[in-house]
Amino acid sequence: MIPAFPVYLFDLDGTLLDSARDICGAVQQVFDMTPDAPPVTFDYLKSYIGRHLFDLFGDVFPNAGQERLDELLVEYRRIYPARGHQLTSVYPGVAEALAVLGGRKGTATTKGTPTTRAVLEQFGLIRYFDHVQGTDGFPCKPAPDVILRALDAMHASPADCLFVGDSPADMEAGRRAGVATCAVTYGYGKREALAQFTPDYWVDDLRRLVVAKEALAR
Repeated sequence: MIPAFPVYLFDLDGTLLDSARDICGAVQQVFDMTPDAPPVTFDYLKSYIGRHLFDLFGDVFPNAGQERLDELLVEYRRIYPARGHQLTSVYPGVAEALAVLGGRKGTATTKGTPTTRAVLEQFGLIRYFDHVQGTDGFPCKPAPDVILRALDAMHASPADCLFVGDSPADMEAGRRAGVATCAVTYGYGKREALAQFTPDYWVDDLRRLVVAKEALAR
């Protein structure tokens, strides 16, 4: 049984939104413009979602210096929003769960805050959030910084919070931040990789959070 929490923080890509085709598509466009880029598969690119793109670019171009990695990131940030999120969708049950789930809600995502806010607005989810927190110039997950920044902005403590995500980086960040963690099984992370960080809870649909809360209240 998942108890009710005063604060819920959510990862974005792979947790609220199925955005892999736009994210990976934008990366592939960058690589298509890069003469020495090796061929990569969609599944390979998808496995990096939730981590900083420098991790992916550094693995694909192991001899690249920081200047080149920065150039690749600039190109991605130009291409990704221009796609208009046309291949992105809200996972089933997400809007319904956010609409009725009690407590205050925020995000803790590797995307920057302005991009996160814009995407939430486009898909009609922004109204459910008390705070939107992205990764803005500080270490990204699996470092705990984005979770701690969100909690600080919401004047909440780690003991108040359940962090919901789909990747091993999410689960590690949650552990390091000292919050309870909930792994979703429908996202991009593999179950065995998530299990290494011993999530406190698992759900296959965000509506399970609401069902658990309602059952507790009876």
